[in-house]
Amino acid sequence: MRRVIVVGGGVSGLTLAYRLERLLPAAEVLVLERDARLGGKVGTLRDDGYRVEAGPNGFLDNKSAVLDLCRDLGLADRLIAASDAAGRNRFLLLRGRLHKLPGGLLSFLTAGVLSWRAKLALLTERFRRNRPADEDESVDAFARRRAGAEVAETLADAFVTGIWGGDPSLLSVRATFPRLAELEREHGSVLGGLARARRQRRRDNPGKPASRPRMWSFREGLGLLIATLRSALRTPPLTGVGVRRLVPEAGRWRVEAEGRDALDADAVALTCPAFAQAELLADCDAELAAEVGAIVYNRIVVVAVAYRRGDVPHPLDGFGYLTPQRERRDVLGVQWCSSIFPERTPPDAVLLRALCGGWHRGDIVEWDDDRLVRTVADELRAVLGVRGEPLFSRVVRWPRAIPQYHVGHLARLERIEALRRRHAGLYVGGSAYRGVALTDCVEQAGLLAARMAAESAGR
Repeated sequence: MRRVIVVGGGVSGLTLAYRLERLLPAAEVLVLERDARLGGKVGTLRDDGYRVEAGPNGFLDNKSAVLDLCRDLGLADRLIAASDAAGRNRFLLLRGRLHKLPGGLLSFLTAGVLSWRAKLALLTERFRRNRPADEDESVDAFARRRAGAEVAETLADAFVTGIWGGDPSLLSVRATFPRLAELEREHGSVLGGLARARRQRRRDNPGKPASRPRMWSFREGLGLLIATLRSALRTPPLTGVGVRRLVPEAGRWRVEAEGRDALDADAVALTCPAFAQAELLADCDAELAAEVGAIVYNRIVVVAVAYRRGDVPHPLDGFGYLTPQRERRDVLGVQWCSSIFPERTPPDAVLLRALCGGWHRGDIVEWDDDRLVRTVADELRAVLGVRGEPLFSRVVRWPRAIPQYHVGHLARLERIEALRRRHAGLYVGGSAYRGVALTDCVEQAGLLAARMAAESAGR
């Protein structure tokens, strides 16, 4: 390949370009981004001594992709781990009270999060019927079948809200929580599979205590990763350049962009959101465009507020809390940002970040800033006993925030891949396909880069 054009300058597109430059040293890899800034939903806002993440608050080390990327970029010594309390303590808001999420099955059985009926359902989970491995089902249906209605409506709902902001009755368990489906398929039971995995870890690492995945960021915020990726690229990305049309021409591609001459490329990789990919694909393959465009998004608004430490009586000794949708509250959850990563605020202040909206409350994104801040402040007074008015507030709206992997998503991906293969030199990637977390996006971008390089060598 002489030239590769990557459409989309989020973390997926930038990582893809960075990996391609190293796998294809003779190729020019050019990133085109419609917005004026790079990073997509990853970005750190700095204001009056506060650092607020506009999108993800950090990344987990359950996969090595981002840590590997940081090492390659020379950022390993800039990483900071989330506080121990953030790793240990996470809460659910149920009936107006915070309940600490237990760390294991035994603590679940003694905690007040579930009724005794739900605890009995958990204990007998391994005796529930299994579903054929080739059939997809929703997260809600999976949780009800394996552990009963209360676990589905309390725990499964809260976890879906915290990660996807979606409806558990619509989201595919195989696409959103593949590990759960895998445990059932391989062991006939989720809890039984987890127990076997723990025993295997003890055998493999005798004397070493089990560790949970830990969250990481940078003292400067995740924006540092985006800035470093940009600086590391041989060909500087172009921002403010919206691509209008893709035209296949004799085994190559002509990329028509706003306000500039058309660009020719041997390969084009689309890492922008699915709805933007669908628009670009409409002229050259309406069937492919329809499949990609059927991946829908929810709406989220981030409301960050800061208070004097003395005005917050709660110790904030943890990550924050989530609220199951059955609670019918305006706030999906609150992250205690200054407890997760200290030094994000001026002295004697705390920073909290609320998430509102989601699949069923997207209208909240349209509320004006004053109403949003007032709603969050009222929530914090009721739940955490906060006194006084916020010292600082910042609102970030995402009208199309998180792609929703509805039931049948993996079958859709198979159809998309089959259709894509009809077009030599065309690739699709990004958060719309195989994971929305930062780690997933970076991992998938690396895999896509390796596949593109291998196919280039094959040609």
